[in-house]
Amino acid sequence: MSVATPASRLARAFARRAPDSLPGLIPYVTAGFPNRGDTPALLAAVERAGCLAAEVGIPFSDPLADGPTIQRASQQALANGVTVAGALAAVAEARDRGLTIPVAFMTYVNPVLAFGLERFCAEAAAVGAEAVIVPDLPDDEAAQLREAADAAGLALILLVAPTTTAARLEAACRRATGFVYCVSVTGTTGARTHISQEAIDLLMRVRSVTTLPRALGFGLSRHEHMRALRGRAEAAVVGAALIDRIGAASAAPVAAAERFLAEMLGGGP
Repeated sequence: MSVATPASRLARAFARRAPDSLPGLIPYVTAGFPNRGDTPALLAAVERAGCLAAEVGIPFSDPLADGPTIQRASQQALANGVTVAGALAAVAEARDRGLTIPVAFMTYVNPVLAFGLERFCAEAAAVGAEAVIVPDLPDDEAAQLREAADAAGLALILLVAPTTTAARLEAACRRATGFVYCVSVTGTTGARTHISQEAIDLLMRVRSVTTLPRALGFGLSRHEHMRALRGRAEAAVVGAALIDRIGAASAAPVAAAERFLAEMLGGGP
């Protein structure tokens, strides 16, 4: 009997989606924001809301791919004393409390190198993560991380953008595992009003070279975005808009997160 790997559990989460349904929602939360101990309860709220998976950001002092909202959340989490080990522990606690949906860690290459590539991937898998996302590590420089992730049974999620050339897109999709993270805009994270045509074109380009699920992220913030992606993407990542809602309700961040996610998922058929 084969043993289920974390990456295969992620694949099963995508496989359970009905082909004509809205994209599965993947919310991003910063580990240790707004308070150091909030992450397990926030992840439980993500699951209760019916999300496909969760992305857990490991705070870093120089988050180049993130806009002001997530930068502020990272700074707050760092001020709260959250480290790589602390983020790992938060996911372990969430699993101990019964969390079942897939979890992807999002971080940057410097914290991973400081922690140790093999150690990071092994411990991420041990606490119940299914994937890792490292946006500042180019695909053609990720061989060592890919090897460590493969050894731990983790999917290494690669990012592509509207500016990605055809050759680099094909190469990235060929090496990708789990799903392909499609960046909707050229720039950093942050809520935006609409999904651009270049994002839709990118999703079509990705589909032409891989059958892996596509997740669109950067800028999604409302149910209308989910509806616009029906049949065009298998998942949607929401980060800054959720962090804004959590930050504005620091006295009750879990309830605020759950309400926001319900709005994203349930604002109409």
